[in-house]
Amino acid sequence: MSSSEQPCPLSHTEMIDAWFLEHRAKVLDLAAFLDRLDRPTGPQSDDFRIEALRNAITLLIDGQGDRTRRIQMMLSDQSSEPIDAAPMQGALGAIPPADAP
Repeated sequence: MSSSEQPCPLSHTEMIDAWFLEHRAKVLDLAAFLDRLDRPTGPQSDDFRIEALRNAITLLIDGQGDRTRRIQMMLSDQSSEPIDAAPMQGALGAIPPADAP
């Protein structure tokens, strides 16, 4: 059963009343981050993480269901082969291009 098929004890309006302000703040935070990226002078980099974020936003507003799974899968490394060594400690949050060092 997908998340869209699971019954919810709250009405649509009750859900909006309970969580709208929290998610409004998240959208404003994302908008502020993107605005800050527009401010630096000089050439802008084509950072794969920002491209991935923009692609995720496209999925977010495409009107289709199952957004969480689709965005998570888009941002996740789907490879199953182990790598020799990690390039760094930590995660990037998006899949780097194949030609990245």
